[in-house]
Amino acid sequence: MPALSLSVLARKGVCAALLGAALLSAAPASARDGRNGALIGGAAAGVIGGLAVGALLNGAAPPPPPPARRVYVEEEPVYVAPPPRRGPICHYERRKVWLDEVEFTYRRVEVCE
Repeated sequence: MPALSLSVLARKGVCAALLGAALLSAAPASARDGRNGALIGGAAAGVIGGLAVGALLNGAAPPPPPPARRVYVEEEPVYVAPPPRRGPICHYERRKVWLDEVEFTYRRVEVCE
């Protein structure tokens, strides 16, 4: 059997004391009161006892909520296309240029694709 905490034991003890007090304080109904006297007395004792027990049970503070778990969600990589190029792509090349049938030289020439 699990061990009961002090607050649970105190709550049960107060409830038992209230129940005993309600049973002992209710005067026995006699025949001269009639049936209605016993019904009204029992109903009054039930209402008062119910209010007292309800106040005791609901008066305790609820336990704090458990700490929230932090979950890390890794985003998937997104491919971003490069922007479209405007116009032709040009670069410089060294090309051999013949001066005559025997001699030549190198010159830089712009080549566009």
